[in-house]
Amino acid sequence: MFTSVLMIEKPLTSEDVEFVTTLHGDENVSFVVLMQPRGDQADLLLRAIDDVAYGELKEAVKEGEEPEGEAAKAPAERALDNSLAALRAAGSEAVGQVVEDHPLDKLKAVVDEAGADEVIVLTAPHYVEEFFHRDWASRARHKVGVPVLKLFAHSE
Repeated sequence: MFTSVLMIEKPLTSEDVEFVTTLHGDENVSFVVLMQPRGDQADLLLRAIDDVAYGELKEAVKEGEEPEGEAAKAPAERALDNSLAALRAAGSEAVGQVVEDHPLDKLKAVVDEAGADEVIVLTAPHYVEEFFHRDWASRARHKVGVPVLKLFAHSE
């Protein structure tokens, strides 16, 4: 069975699930999902700049309302549970956890522990971080020792 570690920051949409579960054709895929709450991954200014660059001005204004720390944990756990259920409903094996600290260190440990074949980073565009190669995918490529695929998440 092919094993993918899937890093996400919001619940998977039905389009996301279809996309990641069909990437390898008919091969059975198991997923280890790492949910990093969006409020914890970058500072407020960078997130607002990303929103403006993406043309989502209303989202830029709301960035200060994004839960962080303990307040982000419960929504992240619900998002993870929903994403795992969607992957399982699509016929894949799926386990996961919310990442609270150092997502790239956790990613490396999970890749090693699971004997993962690849990492899929499925996030919204983060233009500032991507430009400076500080996004998860760019940084993970130098750390995990398996192929890293960067995909942009769909919105519902």
